[in-house]
Amino acid sequence: MTDSIDRGGFAAFHNHGFVRVAAATPIVATADPLTNAAATIALARQGDADGVDLIVYPELGISSYAIDDLHLQDALLDGVVAALGRVVEASASLAPVLLVGAPIRRNGRLYNCAVAISRGRILGVVPKLFLPNYREYYEKRWFASGAQMRGMEIDLCGQRVPFGIDLLFAAEDLPDFIFHIEICEDYWSPIPPSTEGALAGALILCNLSASNIVVGKAAERAMLCASQSARAIAAYVYSAAGPGESTTDLSWDGQGMVHELGDQLIGSERFADEAQLCTVDVDVEKIRLERMRTPTFNDAATIAGHPETRFRRIGFDHRPHGRDAGLKRSVRRFPYVPNRPDQLDQDCYEAFNIQVHALTKRFTSTGAKTMVIGVSGGLDSTHALIVAAKACDRLGLPRSTILGFTMPGFATSEGTRSNAWALMRAIGITAEEIDIRPAARQMLSDMGHPFGRGEPVYDIAFENVQAGLRTDYLFRLANQRGGFVIGTGDLSELALGWCTYGVGDQMSHYGVNSGVPKTLMQYLIRWTVKTGQFDEATGAILTAILNTEISPELVPADETGEMQSTQDKIGPYELNDFFLYYTLRYGLPPSKVAFLAWHAWRDAAAGSWPIDFPEGARNAYDLATIRRWLESFLVRFFQTSQFKRSAMPNGPKVSAGGALSPRGDWRAPSDSRANAWVEELDRGLPG
Repeated sequence: MTDSIDRGGFAAFHNHGFVRVAAATPIVATADPLTNAAATIALARQGDADGVDLIVYPELGISSYAIDDLHLQDALLDGVVAALGRVVEASASLAPVLLVGAPIRRNGRLYNCAVAISRGRILGVVPKLFLPNYREYYEKRWFASGAQMRGMEIDLCGQRVPFGIDLLFAAEDLPDFIFHIEICEDYWSPIPPSTEGALAGALILCNLSASNIVVGKAAERAMLCASQSARAIAAYVYSAAGPGESTTDLSWDGQGMVHELGDQLIGSERFADEAQLCTVDVDVEKIRLERMRTPTFNDAATIAGHPETRFRRIGFDHRPHGRDAGLKRSVRRFPYVPNRPDQLDQDCYEAFNIQVHALTKRFTSTGAKTMVIGVSGGLDSTHALIVAAKACDRLGLPRSTILGFTMPGFATSEGTRSNAWALMRAIGITAEEIDIRPAARQMLSDMGHPFGRGEPVYDIAFENVQAGLRTDYLFRLANQRGGFVIGTGDLSELALGWCTYGVGDQMSHYGVNSGVPKTLMQYLIRWTVKTGQFDEATGAILTAILNTEISPELVPADETGEMQSTQDKIGPYELNDFFLYYTLRYGLPPSKVAFLAWHAWRDAAAGSWPIDFPEGARNAYDLATIRRWLESFLVRFFQTSQFKRSAMPNGPKVSAGGALSPRGDWRAPSDSRANAWVEELDRGLPG
């Protein structure tokens, strides 16, 4: 499925806070600067054609790394300067900023340097700070450390340019394109220079590395990149030397990778025979927003004496192309759902047991004798019930401690009612049924509601009388039987305000599902079936419930037999959960959320789906549909539903994507308006 939309500003990744970066692995020629310059330029041209903004090359790539005492030969070093001149000249007609490695002479010393080049200009030269001189490394034999080199300059290729470890580079015409450079060993040190660079404001940390390969070292490099990108709240671009380096005593694998906030976005093919450009789009806006909401990061800058005061910020005219060049990064359709097959079992185990553990603690602290739960045969109550069953198992209590009540109303289908009974019997709880229709009819009649006079009027009062009665019964049953009411409402419903306030499904003694979005809940139930958490018969019932249309079952079927559909009213939960994740967790502007949703959902055949996701449920949405439901989400989330969340019961946070408790992730006024978000969406989308 594809869209026919205006390919204007909306489709350009630059307009949504992304910077395209690449880790380059050229084929080097040992001690042959001009050949290496040509290889550098060839990859730069490839990156330019692909819309790349920043290319990071390996350490000492112009000379090659493993040349030992040849580094101290003037003939070679003169050749390096000449080769750099060619790269600088070629860059004048190319868009990417190039970070190339070269040995550079200054004031009678030789430095292992990174040279930043943009559009014919050398922006600055950064010397390596930590020089390895152990085991196979002898860098102090040739190079001087860049320690204390601040505020310096150097003449290079006919330009007078900044030189030192105090350089930060910032595009003047592309927000948040700010980067710092360190070299190989620097990030193996206890306090990498990039830590100070990040605290000074760099959002992209770059490492030009040689790093010969030994068994297990690739995993160590990836761990360091992931750790630094997470701890420094940054993107980390790493490029290690590859084919062509001397193998006199060492070997090289050419590992290139890019991490963002601890996650690896892309990795190169190791031990490749060809040059590579490992390209991906990093979300610098998201990184900046994450730092804003993390006071620890700002405290660290304060404790470090505000490193930005010790850095020179080198501005440059980047001239971003701003065209539709696609989006080179994977966007998960289900950000709350475990995405990697190897991690699926562990993540589901943790999510499910977070709920079980939380419920056991709360139940034992109350002194209650029974757990009271309304069982509708729908998704939410089903999940709450199986969590309660496992809590009983963990506490050593019989499952008959759970008092399950199915309470059919005017629109309850035989399918959900029978599923509710089948599930309660299979799990072995104490099960009863209370028909709420007589009480509801009496209340509607007492209210003077038209339905009380036999008229088919199914308004919000009609719906909420039923929803309220169910909760009222549960609380009174709990009073009568020493009980503790378990809430069934989930995170998705709280985000949309899709719950009846007060004496309704918004209220309980403990909202065990309140941290679980609908999309994750479906996967958790599938996981309990797949991993045999319950017997085979129970698993079959759970699967049948998963395949049932989501409905509140408060309004009778129409003349065609069509039941009330929640998602027809409020939008697909898979889209709403997507909107919620990026709004709650990162605070992204609505137009960017739409941009990400468009890339994630516009083509059902593109990208990956969570493991075992049903083929028949693989949907696609065009931009118009995304816009419609996103605007609805914004009004519901920011304007109409906060008062329900402000008074929500206790319940456990489950996902790093956030929860909506006013005592946890989300605090907001109950009387705010959604205008600013809706207007931003209107400004940012075509048409």
